[in-house]
Amino acid sequence: MSIPAIRTHSRRTVLTAAVAVAVAAGSTLTLAGTASAHTSGSKVTTAELAKGLYQSAYSERNNVLWVTAAVGRPPVTESHLLKVDPRSLAVKADLTPPVTDDATGAVEAVYGVAVDDEHNTVWTTNTRDNSVSVYSQRTGEHLASLPNVAHAREIVVDERHNTVWASGFGDGTLVAFDSKSLKEKERVTVDGASPTGLAVNERTGALYAADLDNDRLIELRRGSTSPRFLPAGDGPISVSLSRDGRTAYTADQTSGTVSVVDLRKGVVTKSVATGAGALSVATDERSGDVLVVNRTDATVTRVDPRRGRVEETVTTGANPNHVEIADGTAYVVDKSGAGAAEDTVTRIRLAR
Repeated sequence: MSIPAIRTHSRRTVLTAAVAVAVAAGSTLTLAGTASAHTSGSKVTTAELAKGLYQSAYSERNNVLWVTAAVGRPPVTESHLLKVDPRSLAVKADLTPPVTDDATGAVEAVYGVAVDDEHNTVWTTNTRDNSVSVYSQRTGEHLASLPNVAHAREIVVDERHNTVWASGFGDGTLVAFDSKSLKEKERVTVDGASPTGLAVNERTGALYAADLDNDRLIELRRGSTSPRFLPAGDGPISVSLSRDGRTAYTADQTSGTVSVVDLRKGVVTKSVATGAGALSVATDERSGDVLVVNRTDATVTRVDPRRGRVEETVTTGANPNHVEIADGTAYVVDKSGAGAAEDTVTRIRLAR
């Protein structure tokens, strides 16, 4: 099982996470991925971290990359929440989730991750335990476990509105928690939906969820319980937003593309081929480009969404699972490459 990527940035207008979506027939212009020369030359560094990496989230407040890892199927006895120095890629702290079953040694394994720099916390999804957890960024203390998020997949923080959203893939729910009280405050169920990745426009409070099995984006405006449905790409499993929040980008797993969605008009305006197994997407707010992780191809592709073209493709470790971008630097984690003793993080300092 692979868990889509999550992306959050402190005090930014738009926060994103991996989302599953799909494209309405006839709405997409598919473009070939033609590389342009002017963005070649990004600096790439790779380091081993731990086995079973899933996702990462960057803390601007602490200049730390938080990375989750979980190994094997239930009972999962090995899981880590890693505190990584983004400069050296060294592990500064290795937090072990609490034990949930003394008999088997199972722990509350962590998968999705997002940071709340306003309250100095880090949030995780505990997919196997149908819950989410909260940890202190300062001390690493496990602060709370919040239940009843069926097959919790993604999590994203809306700092402006003191809200943390989680997706319940198992029962079609979008669950909101108060980031101060650490209590559930809202729950919206979309009948027949299978939400995975999440993105939130922090300026408006609008939430976007990928609906994997229905090939669409779910838009939930702040204060509303009535969703709006938007088209997206073919089998997408990740979403990010443009800096102004007017456009969504989806990584389309089935077609190996990134789709550009005009959120006001509700149409897909472009679809660009990136590679087999497109799994995670993130927006470089500095340049406006988007990066897509292609799990099957073991690459990450940089796309100019305005021109609809590939600018650069970088080889990563086997089975890349997630991409996070902070201040012009991308971090790609891979998950359980064949025969690998430890999985890796690939740091890409993006060329201008």
